[in-house]
Parts: sequence; structure tokens; C-alpha cells
Amino acid sequence: MPERVVLSIGTKKGLFVAEAPKARRGFKLRGPFGSGVAVYTTMIDARGKPRIYASSCNAFFGMKVLVSTDLGKKFAETKSAPAFPKDDGRALINIWSLEAGGDTQDLWCGVEPAALFRSGDGGDSWEMVPGISNHAHARQWQPGNGGLCLHTILRDGNRVHVGISTGGHYLSEDGGATFRASNQGVGAGFMPEPYPEFGQCVHKIAGHKDAPGRLYMQNHGGWAEWDGPGGRRPDIGVLRSDDHGRSWRSIAKGLPSDFGFPIVVHPHEPDTVYVMPLEPMTRTCPGGAPAVWRSEDGGGSWKRLAKGMPRKESFFTVQRDGMDIDDLKSPALYFGTTTGQLWIGRDGGEEWSCLFDSLPPIHCVKVAVV
Repeated sequence: MPERVVLSIGTKKGLFVAEAPKARRGFKLRGPFGSGVAVYTTMIDARGKPRIYASSCNAFFGMKVLVSTDLGKKFAETKSAPAFPKDDGRALINIWSLEAGGDTQDLWCGVEPAALFRSGDGGDSWEMVPGISNHAHARQWQPGNGGLCLHTILRDGNRVHVGISTGGHYLSEDGGATFRASNQGVGAGFMPEPYPEFGQCVHKIAGHKDAPGRLYMQNHGGWAEWDGPGGRRPDIGVLRSDDHGRSWRSIAKGLPSDFGFPIVVHPHEPDTVYVMPLEPMTRTCPGGAPAVWRSEDGGGSWKRLAKGMPRKESFFTVQRDGMDIDDLKSPALYFGTTTGQLWIGRDGGEEWSCLFDSLPPIHCVKVAVV
């Protein structure tokens, strides 16, 4: 019977783990692990005996994958990390995503420069997935402000969705053997062609197991006032697909900004989705007043959730993996900021409080009930 809520928190200066009883009172913090090294992705793997995985990316000493089998009391390195073949011409810069595969030892990993790797032994060895890593478009993708990263991996049976910045959304329907660009309706504000085949700066994609075919996307919006080639492009930042990602439509109406990074779906209600709008130029909360926005009708309308948050002069930035939600009966949301605050929003975000306020800059927050 699950008894504990566990948070894995990737920061600029290492990995932290926080744990609390199911009542979510009194989180205890452990860490940092991999001290001083940036952690851009973590995964709490609840298949079988729980494990916590995390990237540890050091520009001088190389890329590592860390694993804990005791819920973050201690960590060890896996026997290897993803690496490009010697004759590939690309070199690993960062590890951006870790996701569970089909069995307890199957892991998927997205990296920078954008490529996909897979492990069948819990991270001790890795093989590149050529269908996307060597795609015909791969050498044409260009890095965005955060690098050229494959940051989202979603699996639904034989369908595999990946999100690439700046490459766009790619879909496989044969288990990852082949992929195709699937960006109909996904705009790109920084390109002369408003809706290119590929090259969009997708920020995050989320789905729900109880809504087959439904996907939500936070794209790089903020182009409503664009006067460059191709003209203004409002409402391209928050999108929805109902056909397994083959086409997308805007659900941004009602938000203060369609720019943002994370997008999260309620664990029990596939029509309930959360975003955190940011000012496109500063990447901070509109008006210096932080808020999470929730839709309970699949993006048809939005409600501002800010009770307990600062009302002014708080310029939070939350990165693409900086927000998550637990799966308790009345779930809580969690988000971390680049200024080191970790917040909890109880009752689905109705009331917020700060759990920790002086961590290093936070890149990633993941939660599981174990």
C-alpha cells in the first residue's frame, strides 16, 4: 500500500530528494547528490521496487546516470550513460529526459543534441534509437535558447511521441522503429513560414492514459505582436490534439500569455490541464504575480490559481520539467523555480505554500506516491 510522497528535485548544483507521509506534512529533504553538477532530468520508477534515476551532466567529466534503490538515501552511477557512436560526428552535451519503458528494466532517454537512446538493463548499457536519432531531418534541426534537446518522451502502446526543441513533435506508430514529423497546426513564430513541416520550438507535451488520442502541448508562443516575416501569430503556444498528435489546435484563449514551459494533466481527470504562463521576453510571471492556470474542460476555459502565492514583485521562472502532480485522491501540484523555491498546490492547486525557499536553481521536479 503506497504510504509516502517522494519528490526528486534536479537543480543546478545537484539532486535533492524530499519525502513526506501521504498527508504531505513535513517534507524531509536529502541531498545534494552529485553535488555541484547540474541535474536536468529525474525519474521515479515505481515499477516493482521503486528506484530513482537522475542525469548528472558535467561539461568537464562527462555524462552520468545516477540510480537509487532506497528512495534517495544514496545514489550510485549506472555502468554507462548514453553516448553517440565514435563515427557519428555528434557528442553528448546533456541528458534531458528519462522515461519508463515496457518492462521493469526498459528505459528511454532523450539527449542533446537531439537524439533518443534506450536501455534494456536499467541503465547499465544504452543503444541509440536510429529511427529518430538518424532521421532525415536530424541534421537540419537547430538549437533553441536552451539547446537542441529531445525533452519529451510519451509512450502509448506502439505509439511513441517525442518533443524536440527546436525540431517539433515527432510520432512513431511502430514502437519507435520509424518516426515522422507531426506538426499540423503547430506554429513557429521565429520562422518565415508560420506552420513549417518541422523546426518548431515545442516546450512540453503531456497526455493521459484514459483519453486515447488526446495530447496537450506547450509550444513556444508569445508571437501575438510579431511584425516580422509571416505576420503576427497569436495563440500558437498552448495546443491540443485529439487524433494522436496528427493535428493540433489552439486552446490558449483566456490565458494572460500563451508562452510558458511546463504543461501537466490531472491524474484522474483527462479534461483537467495545468500551465504556468510567462512573459515571453523575460520568461517570468506576468506582472510579477505568480499563478498556475487550470482548465477543467480540456482547454475551453481557464481559471487562475494563486491563493497563497506572492501577489507582486515575484518574478518566477519555471522550466519545462519544473512542474508535476501526484496521484493521490485529491492531488497536489508541485513546481520549482530558477530562484530556488519549491511550491506545493494542495487540492489540485487551490491553495499554495512554499516547501523550500533556498534551493539552487531548479530544473526538474518529479513526484510519485510509493
